[in-house]
Amino acid sequence: MIGGELRAFLTAALVTRNSTIRPESPAVVRRRRLVVALAVIAGAAALGLTLAIRPGDPLFYAGSVAVAAIWGIGAFSSGPLYLGRARTRTGGLSLGILQGFLLGLIVVGVFLAGAVVVAQIPLLRGPVEGLLDHARYGSVWIVALITVLNGVAEELFFRGAVYAALERYKLIGSTALYAASTLFTGVPLLTFAAVFLGLLTAAQRGVTGGVLGPITSHLTFSLGMLFLLPPILTLGG
Repeated sequence: MIGGELRAFLTAALVTRNSTIRPESPAVVRRRRLVVALAVIAGAAALGLTLAIRPGDPLFYAGSVAVAAIWGIGAFSSGPLYLGRARTRTGGLSLGILQGFLLGLIVVGVFLAGAVVVAQIPLLRGPVEGLLDHARYGSVWIVALITVLNGVAEELFFRGAVYAALERYKLIGSTALYAASTLFTGVPLLTFAAVFLGLLTAAQRGVTGGVLGPITSHLTFSLGMLFLLPPILTLGG
């Protein structure tokens, strides 16, 4: 019974398409692609520089806001964005917020289970702890607010502008660019998380036609990891 309910939920949330393809003029497509190319380069460089800032330095907050601004400006200047509508497991329609929250919780559970293993491997644990030091040595609530801001901006850009700019292979292409934007951070597990989360939210984008569901999943995952990951990593300390 539980397996059947879970299968129905995942099918509705990630497989059953509810969206219709909105045709865009060649001019809009060209603008999207130009804006996306410029923003990906600028955003990736800014993210790498920001995460290289010493934990506790106020410049980290300014850098993080700047990264979010690049993604947000890129998203809205590329063309129209849509919230989308989700198909529920019973066949109805919703905004996809509950689906996104539950999907985010599932991913948090998977990554926390993996973190138990990572905690025992110093080579992997070190870069992750360095990333979390920004919350340890700064204000965790300011970091949480910035996490929300960046999560929303990333989804608007990568599952809004980037997804719409791609003619084919939208799921793989948008995920690849999202993962590539994290390469300059020097944190391999952050790139791995970007691939995992990118595939999930791109699938949501494909079935709902919008960014609201992906935003909810992203925020649930990011905030869950921010507050729950540090205690798990201490197991390997």
